Amino acid sequence: MFTIYPDYSKKRVSKAGSAVREGTENQEDIDVIENWRASHNYVLNTFQATLRRHARGKDITVAQRLKRRLTIYDKLKRQPEMQLARMHDIAGCRLIFEDIASLNETRRQILGSKFKHRLRNSLGDYDYIMSPKKTGYRGVHDVYEYVSYSGSADKWNGLQIELQYRTKTQHAWATAVEIVGSLTGNESKFDRGDEDHQHFFRLSSELLSRHHEEKKSCLPDLTNRELVGEIIAIEKKIGVIRLLEGIHVSAEKLKEARNLILRMGHKGGLTVYGFTKTKTALERYFELEEEEGDDDIVFVRGDTNEGIRSAFRNYFSDARDFTSLMRSALR
Repeated sequence: MFTIYPDYSKKRVSKAGSAVREGTENQEDIDVIENWRASHNYVLNTFQATLRRHARGKDITVAQRLKRRLTIYDKLKRQPEMQLARMHDIAGCRLIFEDIASLNETRRQILGSKFKHRLRNSLGDYDYIMSPKKTGYRGVHDVYEYVSYSGSADKWNGLQIELQYRTKTQHAWATAVEIVGSLTGNESKFDRGDEDHQHFFRLSSELLSRHHEEKKSCLPDLTNRELVGEIIAIEKKIGVIRLLEGIHVSAEKLKEARNLILRMGHKGGLTVYGFTKTKTALERYFELEEEEGDDDIVFVRGDTNEGIRSAFRNYFSDARDFTSLMRSALR
């Protein structure tokens, strides 16, 4: 297994993060951050193996990802109090379920697992199904701190990972938010962009939640008639569903590799690089990030190519699940 150790203290890591926030980072700061980020890959591999055991034989998609460098920088600047060494979602595993009942049952099983890793949050802290975000985001997150089973892995002790649970409906909504954000610059997930786009996704979250999962979301006081009426009116104005339905997926056939680099050109178009070895994939990933340009580059791993495609559907400009669910709910 390709492993990178965290070579710097948490104090030095947070200092590098502060330099990025202030715009004063030097090459050493960048090297510190890259080492810190890459060292989380070991924790990712450890957790995904456990998650796949829980998913075996069930209709659950499991995938993992390292947070992109630019996304880390953006989060540091959006959250002035954030210390990089305490950022708990640099490593992330995502589980996608058919329904809320399956999600809750699997989460209970994972919470009851007899491993040493420590849960850092209370059960309701990040339950955005019970308490949806004002943006309309729904899902459940848990944060774990890695604890090694043997002395050989002690160097990774204390690194954190976020487990993200979503239903397919919740994932379809979140995917659409990211696609529209990349196409229009209206990043509703961060409360950035014009009010029409932000309100459309609040409304659509409410509609999908009620129609497909029999729950309320972020606009519980609207009647069903008011909800549908507002969606139809705002769709006529900004055409989000029409935009997503008009996207043509153009991606080369996925290679038989479990390590993929997805490169979305800033003018459109997707290039997929496939690797059988994690070490080679990470080395190429870091090289591509060093190249000048505005391309969106992400490194992902999954048990199957279809699993990767499903969990990271936004990088394939594929919002068919969202548009289908919306059309069904609006009938």
